[in-house]
Amino acid sequence: MRYLRSGPRRYQPEETDVTRGKTLGLRSGEIADRNIRVILEAIRRHGPLTRMELGKHSGLTGPGITNILRRLGDEGLVTSHRRKGAGGGATSTEFALRPEGAFSIGIRARQNRGEAVLVDLSGQVHDRIYFPLTRTTRAASILSAIEDMIGRHADLPIIGLGIGSNDWSAEEREQLDVASKLPRSYVESECTASLLAERTIGTPALKGGLAMIIIDEDVRAGFLVRGIPYSGVHGRAGNIGDMRTGPDNVPLDMVVGFGALRKFLNEDEFSRLIDGQEPPSPLLAEWIREAASHLLDPIIAIAGFIAPSVIMIGGDLPRGVIDALIHQLSVERRDTSKRPFLTPWISPMKPASFSGGGVALGAALLPFLNTLLPPVSG
Repeated sequence: MRYLRSGPRRYQPEETDVTRGKTLGLRSGEIADRNIRVILEAIRRHGPLTRMELGKHSGLTGPGITNILRRLGDEGLVTSHRRKGAGGGATSTEFALRPEGAFSIGIRARQNRGEAVLVDLSGQVHDRIYFPLTRTTRAASILSAIEDMIGRHADLPIIGLGIGSNDWSAEEREQLDVASKLPRSYVESECTASLLAERTIGTPALKGGLAMIIIDEDVRAGFLVRGIPYSGVHGRAGNIGDMRTGPDNVPLDMVVGFGALRKFLNEDEFSRLIDGQEPPSPLLAEWIREAASHLLDPIIAIAGFIAPSVIMIGGDLPRGVIDALIHQLSVERRDTSKRPFLTPWISPMKPASFSGGGVALGAALLPFLNTLLPPVSG
């Protein structure tokens, strides 16, 4: 996973919009890899940009920028045109992302439901489908969804497949890779995929990192530190659902996960909620209070030990429900009757930028991040 590469780093004073010291300790191939990513992300976020503007955003030298732009142009990923100067002054060449240069499919695979998206190089969604899943036939159902999507867009250059799942098995991956018409799949956890979507096309890079909490059948957290997802030993970082939380010391999954939410709502209300509606049920407000009371403990831990610039909350819940949950968390943090201390240092909280936490969208970015960058040399 080249996009997760890093090397020893030291703090350096900022010389431009990008810290030059981030290349310390990296091999030449890794530096070239990083520099291409920096240029692509600068154009994606701020383009069209001239070479001078790219220098400001990237901290790279003119010749280096020219070489990277030539390569990106040859690969059909970047296009250029002349920008007229102000007041009829001298023109200059500006460079923009060519979204139609590459497409990718991203899958979010839960145990009982799936989502597939088709995105272009800019991250724009061109197609999206939802479909039911069963645990024993997930790979076959996902393969059917992929083939259906490819069939509807046979004229597009679809370069790969990414999967966001917390329990995708090696057998399922092999089954999909053998049967799919696309190159090998890339798999990441849901939180990592969500963080990649935020990092690449969502929230601008923040000093201090980013934390993401995904609420679903279980509750998981992910962490982005210096632009790099942190997975921990054996990928176990962020398994906060097992934490015993709240005044009653109950595992977080049991009071915040969808299993707990189903106890407050009937099946029709729960289905409408997952479909994006907000049924007018007073029991939903009761779940929000109960969930916030228990979710505050891991948020305090995350803020205390990692201190990210922002903690985002995402998943399939409607935006209004997540907003209400964040508001209740703010109420809980000031209630000293349950916890005899105030926590003014907690990181700001906000909803994830994309529906579903952006898991399928982030998964769709995996082939771009793994195949559009040059291989590392020796």
